[in-house]
Amino acid sequence: MSITRKRGPEPGPGPRVVVEEEFSAEWLEATRREIEIAAHADYVVVHVKGTSDVIFAAPQQSLRVLALVKGQEVLTLRLSPRVLIETALRLKVLRAGSHFTLRKTFEPVRDPDLSRLIENVSKEIQSSESGWREVLNSLVNQISIHILRFYSNIERSDSVELSRVGMVDRRLRRAIEFMHDNCHRELQLSEIAQAAYLSPFHFAHLFKSITGTTPRTYLSSVRIERARRLLAETDDSISEVGARVGYESQSHFTNLFKDATGMTPRAFRKAAQAIPRSESVTPKSKQEY
Repeated sequence: MSITRKRGPEPGPGPRVVVEEEFSAEWLEATRREIEIAAHADYVVVHVKGTSDVIFAAPQQSLRVLALVKGQEVLTLRLSPRVLIETALRLKVLRAGSHFTLRKTFEPVRDPDLSRLIENVSKEIQSSESGWREVLNSLVNQISIHILRFYSNIERSDSVELSRVGMVDRRLRRAIEFMHDNCHRELQLSEIAQAAYLSPFHFAHLFKSITGTTPRTYLSSVRIERARRLLAETDDSISEVGARVGYESQSHFTNLFKDATGMTPRAFRKAAQAIPRSESVTPKSKQEY
């Protein structure tokens, strides 16, 4: 896939990261001609400034954005499944026994209206003016509605149900929630499969056939998402954050985090703390997790 290349951007202030309860936004400058985004537990929306193109990825889909100019501004929004689900329920487009899927994933879509909304997100992140966080939440709500209006299909399915972590196959729900609840410790496939009342072999086969990824890859994405939040919201050391998401080796954690996000844990935290402290999330104590 590729993004239509336009004029190069003016130099920016460097990467910034905003992590909220139900979404996150990352603004950065491309350092090479392509950016890889690892499979993630959230919906991903990518926009390159200077174009009207947008690329979507559903949970557990990896993404590669090509044809970038060095220094070009890229904004990545990660939307929790709960954001889109709750918006769909509020709009009454989603009912019991149905779920939605995204259309046109991976391929760039030309959408000036959505591009404008996303660029406004970028402006709010960069300016950090008074009330920017409230404006950001409003923009994300508008973006969610736009996605549901123009890029979603509502489908009926007796095997999909709503859980704490979004719409999941009911045969896997207990195992998926088990992974979210226990991502802070070492987990064996047999232990995860037991939560679904399946043998490890049948569970692994079913999980891959339904989600398109392995249980280990999914667990890794859950841990990275938890780590992103801890880095943004707490003052724990890098090694402590790694240990709290199941990685005793700091170097191993750093390598996996960089592969998944494109930034080291230290660089990610610096980007997240670039916003004014008066507007940032108050660090939480370890006991709250």
